[in-house]
Amino acid sequence: MASANISFAQIPSSLRKPGKYFEFNTTNAVRTLAANGQRMLIVAQKAEDSDAPLAPVQIYDDATAGALFGYGSQAHRMARAAIRANAYLDLSVLPVPPDPAGLAATGKLELTGTATGAGVVELGMADSSVAVAAASQETAQSVLEALAAAVNAEDSLPLSAAVVSPEDPDGEGEQPAPPPYLALTARDKGTAGNAIALSVTCTAPGLTATAGSMSGGQQDPDIAEALAAVFGADYTLYCLPWAAQEQLAALREHLDAVSGPLEQRRATAWLGSTATLSACTTLAGQINSERISLACLPGSPTPADCLSAAYCAVAAGEEDPARPLNTLALTGIAAPPDTARLSRTEQEAALKNGVTPLEVGPGEVVQIVRAISTYTRNAAGVADISLLDMTTIRTMDYVARAVRERVELRFPREKLSARTPPKVRSEVLDVLRQLEQLEIVEEVEANAAGVLCERDLQDPNRLNVRIPTDVVNGLHVFAGVIDLLL
Repeated sequence: MASANISFAQIPSSLRKPGKYFEFNTTNAVRTLAANGQRMLIVAQKAEDSDAPLAPVQIYDDATAGALFGYGSQAHRMARAAIRANAYLDLSVLPVPPDPAGLAATGKLELTGTATGAGVVELGMADSSVAVAAASQETAQSVLEALAAAVNAEDSLPLSAAVVSPEDPDGEGEQPAPPPYLALTARDKGTAGNAIALSVTCTAPGLTATAGSMSGGQQDPDIAEALAAVFGADYTLYCLPWAAQEQLAALREHLDAVSGPLEQRRATAWLGSTATLSACTTLAGQINSERISLACLPGSPTPADCLSAAYCAVAAGEEDPARPLNTLALTGIAAPPDTARLSRTEQEAALKNGVTPLEVGPGEVVQIVRAISTYTRNAAGVADISLLDMTTIRTMDYVARAVRERVELRFPREKLSARTPPKVRSEVLDVLRQLEQLEIVEEVEANAAGVLCERDLQDPNRLNVRIPTDVVNGLHVFAGVIDLLL
């Protein structure tokens, strides 16, 4: 009877020649859990003159991203922000061409007068700036030309510059021509350029500087084709630069498809917005996805696309799915002014409406308050907190992966008999116990009776398993009562 439990993969039972035959069985060799490495994918716009194909490229440094996708392009800047936030990131970038109907945002800097003394003119663009010296008796035209050269020399900036000299309005010289100005154009087409903040400071006496605002950017790319190009790939984190309903609805559909029980390439998406809390809560309600997290940092001079990349990169740095991201810093993200920062009450409102609030900690460092999903209501429209924290869906994804890999290792060519269900159940419980040791799940023994493994009543080749999973929650709130004793 004992020999009936021994099966061979390579030694046939029909052997007649005498001998001692051995084969190697590795199905029981691995007793550890599956690794939980994180792979991040940025989907972003490339420069119009870039010939990079619509295919993901693994990126190790921002110089490579600049060379491939165009320096100063959205794809380049987001890759740079992600690497700065997490230098050891497993990062790929999917470059998307600009929409043929897209328009780039424009703005201008006006400078008038003649310097009566030496000084500096500094132009701020988002969280970057360039400065040029203005000598005594130097004209505004000369300073503007120096500024344009300085802007264009920094090919990683989100804008390009050119000096424009308006013509005489009546063409007859009867009225003085308008003064020249610095025309600024976003390197990327679409709406992202509208949010690039412009500022100017001038210390040269005799010169007067005024910065306008960026506007006119229209038509972001359709990402449906891009997501279709990576449908068969296995990325654990997605990052988009567009915090807009159209793009996020397409992303939600993609994540639901690849993360489902058939495809089993489970993933989450992380993005940020510098818009108002009201705009963020409205967007979160429109998305309502347990796999998408929207971080809010109103008023930050850092562009929203770079904020998204940093937020996603920090999430990718945590391989323990149950460990909260509270207080983790987003390196390279500029803090907003005091007047724009979310108050304690506003942070609470964000957390109740599917928005992850970001705050400014000691040293003016931007950090995560609590990473939550945009999921707040179930299909019936009832408030539902079951998938509030991003740690919950990430833990469930990892449990599924750990169990699946164990079963694939132990039973690659298993027969389905009455002996099979108990063996599979034993392996599932072993995985859960190891997860409990890592504090990823808990109360395994208390729920062990609920681990069911039974043959399907309709398909004779199918085994059904139910796995009760009590995920370990994050310690987010500590409440105490202090009794006064006199």
